[in-house]
Amino acid sequence: MVRVVVGKEYEQMKNLLLLLLLLLTYGGYAQTDADTIHYRKVYYMGGTGLSFPIGKSKEALSTKLFAGSMGLDIALKNSDYFLLPTLYLLTFGYDQQIKDPKYSQMIENGRVSFYMLSLAAGRRKQMKRLNTFVYAGPAFGLVTEPRGNLVNETIKMENKKSLTPAAKIGLGADYKFPGFFLGAEIGYMHNFRKIEGNAVQFLTLMVGLKSDITSLSKKVTNVIGVDTYKD
Repeated sequence: MVRVVVGKEYEQMKNLLLLLLLLLTYGGYAQTDADTIHYRKVYYMGGTGLSFPIGKSKEALSTKLFAGSMGLDIALKNSDYFLLPTLYLLTFGYDQQIKDPKYSQMIENGRVSFYMLSLAAGRRKQMKRLNTFVYAGPAFGLVTEPRGNLVNETIKMENKKSLTPAAKIGLGADYKFPGFFLGAEIGYMHNFRKIEGNAVQFLTLMVGLKSDITSLSKKVTNVIGVDTYKD
């Protein structure tokens, strides 16, 4: 089993993440170089990595390979700032702790899936080809939990589905190569719906590529009659 943070270590990790967010955010105000990479740009991002349950979430959830993400990096008029709508596909191992009165069986070695859409905004700092960034925002999504009933000596499995609001913060960096960016990020997500009596919170570690789709974005906005590229 992968152990990332436990008890006080988790609190220290969360405080460190928040401190880094503040440092990078305020550090961006000292930026002197103009952002020539992201000006009026839209990028597609695809990533893969791991997600780690933390705190009491680990009583029911465990890390599984792999997590995935896909989203857009949309520069605002001031390209130091951006929107970051991202879909996260996260899967965890699952051991049921509390009996569900609607089902006759308890589940061990099951799987829980999270399909979370984050609608974050952020700030970046450009240092030639290297960019650092921070982001924060709300999220919401679908959670599926396994359940089982004994029917005629056969266990019938089904997924219990529920919606959950959440909050997402993170920080990362990417580097521009000819034709693409290579980047990595660490994030923290807190779900406001409980699983097995505990709040659900986890860290996400993602590595991926970012590519320029600005020309496609311009074609789409022209088709729908909204020109977002005018001054």
